[in-house]
Formats: sequence, structure tokens, C-alpha cells
Amino acid sequence: MSELHLPNRIRQLATEHPDRAAVSSGGTTLTYSEFDTLTNRVASALTTVPSRSRRIGALLRMDLPGAASFVGCAKAGLVFTPLNWRLRPDEIADIADDARLDVLIAEDEFAASARAAAEALPDVQIVVVGDASSVPGARAWDDFVASGDGVDPGFGDDPQAEVLQLYTSGTTGLPKGVVARHHNIFNEPRNFEIYEFTDDSVALDALPLFHIAGVGWMSTTLSAGVHLVLLGEMRPEPVAAAISRYGITHTFLVPSAIGMLVEMPGLADHDLSSLRLVAYGASPITPTQLARAMDVLGCRFVQRYGMTETMGALTALRAHDHDPHGPRSYLLRSAGTPLPGIEVQIRDIATGEPLPVGETGEIVCRSRNNTSGYWRRDAENVALFTADGFLRTGDAGHLDEDGYLFVTDRVKDMIITGGENVYPIEVESVLAEHPAVAEVAVVGIPDDRWGEAVTAIVRVAPGAGTPTEAELLEFVVERLASYKKPQRIHFVDELPRNASGKVLKRTLRDEFARVSEESTP
Repeated sequence: MSELHLPNRIRQLATEHPDRAAVSSGGTTLTYSEFDTLTNRVASALTTVPSRSRRIGALLRMDLPGAASFVGCAKAGLVFTPLNWRLRPDEIADIADDARLDVLIAEDEFAASARAAAEALPDVQIVVVGDASSVPGARAWDDFVASGDGVDPGFGDDPQAEVLQLYTSGTTGLPKGVVARHHNIFNEPRNFEIYEFTDDSVALDALPLFHIAGVGWMSTTLSAGVHLVLLGEMRPEPVAAAISRYGITHTFLVPSAIGMLVEMPGLADHDLSSLRLVAYGASPITPTQLARAMDVLGCRFVQRYGMTETMGALTALRAHDHDPHGPRSYLLRSAGTPLPGIEVQIRDIATGEPLPVGETGEIVCRSRNNTSGYWRRDAENVALFTADGFLRTGDAGHLDEDGYLFVTDRVKDMIITGGENVYPIEVESVLAEHPAVAEVAVVGIPDDRWGEAVTAIVRVAPGAGTPTEAELLEFVVERLASYKKPQRIHFVDELPRNASGKVLKRTLRDEFARVSEESTP
């Protein structure tokens, strides 16, 4: 079964289906035979660089050099370490230093960050896609690839070999390197079934390369032998254009991107009829938003719930469970059921004891997909796992009688107001049903009377008039217990997000705590 490790799967497909389209990017399409040859060249070039950490960094968008670097590292027995190019150069330098990179492959667009990394790591080899003169001492990507002898180094059989290191988004502190072994991202055919791939499937990957959803979707689709179209930015216009141009049948989108696509002016001018299935995840989506997306896009949907530390999905809400107008429409609030081979439990946040069906606690999981730990973070690794080997997700939720998981919120985001626990997603789901609300985030703001005040931050839907605070409060009170209603509502043009599309609730808490202080007499 080791052939399903990504490098072996590419080798197998190059032999069995050499002329099948593998990867398209920027107008170039490579067959599996051509992609295998390119990644052999990249792998052999990488093996000529002196290695200390075996970490190969990347400041690359989702494009052909990114895909070739990932597979090339796997073939060379090296660890692909894509970095968040949206960070400041000094932040990139800190992460590069933490990873102790041997090589950093960067687009010339990110030359300032590459130069900062080179200053932090004098021995790092910089390879630039584009203008190599933008980074002193750098090698050009084409020259670097051509320097390899093209002989496949042959790695990829050891399931315990490290292959990927992703840095957490850092919304709750400094980014940590999450290490994945081949064993963790093993792509089993039974897990492909939820996507309903066929021989003529064409998948789109417009997610960031440095996010598990992006690199995981790449690994899944290539391992399934699907033609993969790479797109360097997830904006609605390029996504719609790519679907129309390539006849995209499958894609993975984060909820914010789904919302922008559905709201896009001129969407009807693009032919999206090829689209069969949208996988989504990485952040919450309300049932109202999901039902609208299903109506507008007219295809099937599959939700995946997971995190970087679980190397992708723990559970999936399958296409047949997406029925917004049927008797099981409540499942749209669910994250689905565990994937094969994954154990999910709900445990008491304080005691760690398993909780019965229906009770809310921390979601913990045990599976082969779980990371072995963070890179060089012994203390954090101890805290990450329970004594019996379950990974603590930091998410709160409950299981129902049929085994469906309902993710309530991040444990840290729970609001304690007047001694009562309020999970923001409950309030967000209700507010999102109001026709004037496009997006909403609910946070707890320190309050002298209540401990924390339930506070809603709302983005108004395009073309809708801004509702009054009283109107929204009346809407909520009719649908939620009184103690859960927002004590304050603020209106904003945009919600702050990290590179993965997740709303930065810490930023909102800090900003509106200051607003609250300034408004207090």
C-alpha cells in the first residue's frame, strides 16, 4: 500500500497513465509523465544542496513551481516547508530561522522576505522564480532545476519519514511548525469516495500552498489521478473564469470564498455548468449561507472538518447529507461523521473525562492522520495530546445519537457572561439568517457587570440597508435565550481574516474592547 504515498503514486501514474493531464498552471499543462520527469529533476537538484535540517522552504503561490517543489521534496526524502508569504519580512525570517531551512524557493514578488530570511540564515540557498537578481546570491529557478541530473532519488517508501511541515496561522500566538509524515497524509481510496471523482474529473486548487487545505487538496487530487488546475489567488473572478475555461468539476473553497463567489457581480456571465462538487472547510459556514450557495452554484457540496495538526479532515458531511429543504436540514449545522480509521470523542474541558451524547466539551481525536508533534516544541507537544493518545483540537462541540459531530466553537472563544456559557457560533448562526446580514462574528468583550459582554460585529449584505441595532436584537431574542443575545452590535465594512480565511476574533476582541473603553463615561 506504500504506492499511495504521494511520490510513489506519481511514479505509478506516470507509468500507467503517462499521457493523462496531471497539472495545469498559467496556460501550461503537464501530463503525468511530464510531471514525473519535472519532479525528478527538482528532487535531484535538491539533493545536491548541503543539508542540516532537511527543510526546504517555499514562498510560492499555488502554481507549478509549488507543486513540483512539494513532490520533488517527497521524492528526495526532504521536508517541504511552505511559508505564509502574507506575513511581514521579519516574521518570515523568524519562521525560516525556526525551521532552519536549507533552501528557500521564492517568487521574485516576495524578494523582500527572501532577503530577510537570507540575513537570518547566512547559509541558506535562495532559489528565485522570476528575477533572480532581486535577491543577492540567489539562483534562478530554471537554472536550479536544470542543474539536477533527473535521476529519481527514490524516496517515499518509509511511512514514518517526515515529508511536510506547515506553520500554524498564529492567531493565538507565534506560529508553530506542524510536522507530517507520509503516514499522516496517506491517501486511501476509500477516502476519495466522498468526493465522487470520475476518470474525467478536473479539480481546481486556488487555496494557499502554506495551508493544509491547499497542500492537502493537492495531495488528494494528484494521488487520485485527477487533472489538477492550480490558481495562485482565490478571488471570485479568477475562480469563476478557471471553472469556465477548464471545465472544472471539483474544487475546495473556504466559506468566505464561497460567499464572495456567490455575491460576485456578473457571475451569470461565466459558464459554471461543469461544476459537480464543492468541498469546503477551514472555517465555519452558517446553514443560511450554505443553502444559498447550493442554490446559486447548483452542484453537490461536501464539508470537511479538521485542522493542521490532524493533517486535514477528521469528519465529513457527505453530499447526501446536504438537504437544506428536507427533514434532515439540521445536519447543515453539523461537521458530519468521522472518516474511516478516525476516532472522535467529546471530553470534559476541566476533567478530561468522556462526555455522553449531546453534551458539549472539547473535541479530541485519535488516528494515523494526527501529527507526531510540533517542530522543536517539547512543552507544546506534551499539552497537545491526552495520556491515552488523543489529540486535543481546542474546539468545542458535541455528538448526536447518530454520530454526527456539531462543532460549537473554539474552546478559547467561549463567552462567559453573567455565569452562563455562550458559544458564539450559536448567535452567529441566528444573526446570519437576517436578510441584511452578509457576515457576522460574535466575541466576548470584558464587561464590569457581566464579566464578558456578548458583542456582534456585522457586515451588511450588498444592496441591503443597514438595520438598526434594535431590529437585530429583536430578531435574535425571538430565536435565542435572552442571555445569549448581543449586548452590543457594531457594523463594519470587512471582517479581519488570516491567510486561511478565518476571522481573526482576537483582533476583533482587542479592537472593540478599546471602543468599549472609549465609550464608557
